[in-house]
Amino acid sequence: MSLFDLAEERAGGLEQMPLAARMRPRSLEEFLGQEEIVGPETFVGRAIRLDRVPSMIWYGPPGSGKTTLAYIIRAGTKRHFARMSAVETGVADILHAAEAARLRQQEKGQGTILFVEEIHRLNKGQQDRFLPFVEDGTFVLIGSTTENPFFHLIPPLLSRCRVVVFNPLRDEQIRTIVERALADEERGYGKEEIALEPEAMEHLVVNSAGDARHA
Repeated sequence: MSLFDLAEERAGGLEQMPLAARMRPRSLEEFLGQEEIVGPETFVGRAIRLDRVPSMIWYGPPGSGKTTLAYIIRAGTKRHFARMSAVETGVADILHAAEAARLRQQEKGQGTILFVEEIHRLNKGQQDRFLPFVEDGTFVLIGSTTENPFFHLIPPLLSRCRVVVFNPLRDEQIRTIVERALADEERGYGKEEIALEPEAMEHLVVNSAGDARHA
């Protein structure tokens, strides 16, 4: 189960969720890092705020905000947001998602955003199945990957998507994320009055290697 799933399953209460899932940013205002991607004057930032997100491939290391940004888009879009994991996806799942998106557009006039995690795990034949649906606008495809898409994705799919590169979070950003978790009384440890010695904070920041989830 991914953190994306955990963020949706609140039956057990926030206290039952991992800290990384509880502290996931809920809006662009809370989103930390990747200013060159989601800043108010950037292409992606404007597209999200206007709810006009195009097909994209997000490439970056773990914990850099790819899934979190997808969660933020889902919360703010008027389009239907669907998710699939490439690890569990076959051709039949892709065709089913396309048919559901087509019916949704015909019956409700509602578009679809399809978020595919670890899209590099799909083989070339599976990737090829996306082409006509991205081409004719059946759905907007957002694929996330930790592997270089220019080596792992087929050129026809890349030509139909904008490649967006996520960078590891900087040390000061990781430090801010940890401080937020310590101070937040609803989702973090704010009610427990936990304090970190400077050496402990530095250890967390350095050893997270730019990965907010790991921190």
